[in-house]
Amino acid sequence: MAICTVYTTHSLKSTSSVSTPTKTHLGFHQRQVIFYSTSKKTDRRGSSEISCSAGEAKTVVIGLAADSGCGKSTFMRRLTSVFGGAAEPPKGGNPDSNTLISDTTTVICLDDYHSLDRTGRKKNGVTALDPRANNFDLMYEQVKSLKDGIAVEKPIYNHVSGLLDPPELIQPPKILVIEGLHPMFDPRVRDLLDFSIYLDISDEVKFAWKIQRDMAERGHSLESIKASIEARKPDFDAYIDPQKQYADAVIEVLPTQLIPDDNEGKVLRVRLIMKEGVKYFSPVYLFDEGSTISWIPCGRKLTCSYPGIKFFYGPDAYFGNEVSVLEMDGPFDRLDELIYVESHLSNISTKFYGEVTQQMLKHADFPGSNNGTGLFQTITGLKIRDLYEQIVASKTSAPLEATKA
Repeated sequence: MAICTVYTTHSLKSTSSVSTPTKTHLGFHQRQVIFYSTSKKTDRRGSSEISCSAGEAKTVVIGLAADSGCGKSTFMRRLTSVFGGAAEPPKGGNPDSNTLISDTTTVICLDDYHSLDRTGRKKNGVTALDPRANNFDLMYEQVKSLKDGIAVEKPIYNHVSGLLDPPELIQPPKILVIEGLHPMFDPRVRDLLDFSIYLDISDEVKFAWKIQRDMAERGHSLESIKASIEARKPDFDAYIDPQKQYADAVIEVLPTQLIPDDNEGKVLRVRLIMKEGVKYFSPVYLFDEGSTISWIPCGRKLTCSYPGIKFFYGPDAYFGNEVSVLEMDGPFDRLDELIYVESHLSNISTKFYGEVTQQMLKHADFPGSNNGTGLFQTITGLKIRDLYEQIVASKTSAPLEATKA
């Protein structure tokens, strides 16, 4: 079976195909045409051009779930950097678009599938976290279409006005990342994901971060911050937090254990929880795969000021699944010395020695770059690149194997 894209200024008449027209941003009519043939061919008829390719790899879909203000945007910037090319909003489109497009990746914010605008949510007494405020049918249909290589007219939720803006045309990319509150909530959407990640920020850290941001930058009172967090908590516990049980990898951010009774949230303990048995994904390990390791690397090769750094690695269970856990507690003093830690990690899917360190130095100004948050986000990005390359390789080799058989 070959999937073709047709650009035409008049209707295409064919008895050997099934087509669905959509208007493109160029003003032509684009049709996805399915020919039941395994050959590659190009045909020209009048003003129509038909370009077909058999066995093309479909879009790889990655899901990233987290509550608001938990670092999804920073993670997306680290991820797109791994693949190269700057991620920017669609050119010539809505300046308030939430979409980011690079050479390889397209990042879609699932807020765009809100079925109620800000006024509608207030009128109905629901938060954006509530499934009743979101259109999961449209989310599923459009993610499936993009995965199948079909462009969609995706809605836009305007975070500035709180309104639903006219849709934008999204072409199927090599890698589609859907990020937001609900990428794993609907089982239909969940089944479309090739890999899923959950950013799990503990209540203590989330509260500390929000105080630092809202009191220092926005002038909010401590009482109003507490009220805002408490108002969201029931819906977060009911609809967002349970999604982590479905994630292939969880980045968990907790208060440090190196400082007794610390509540400032400046020194963090970060855990990378990796599910075993996920296709195309091999968990990262420290020193010896499957062992239980506790490592304090501070010394001649790694500068450590108070309270120091401590690593842990070992097997565990998470929501009934076998997992491997890599943990880092404490901050880096010098990112250029990260190469020492990197050299003791295996299965990090780098293409050359020091690639993790290079990526971290490249984005030294990003939040979390001096602790396990940035380190594990960077490693996860490299693992996703490796997963994508394995999927593409497997789909490329499948037709060849079929031919030999």
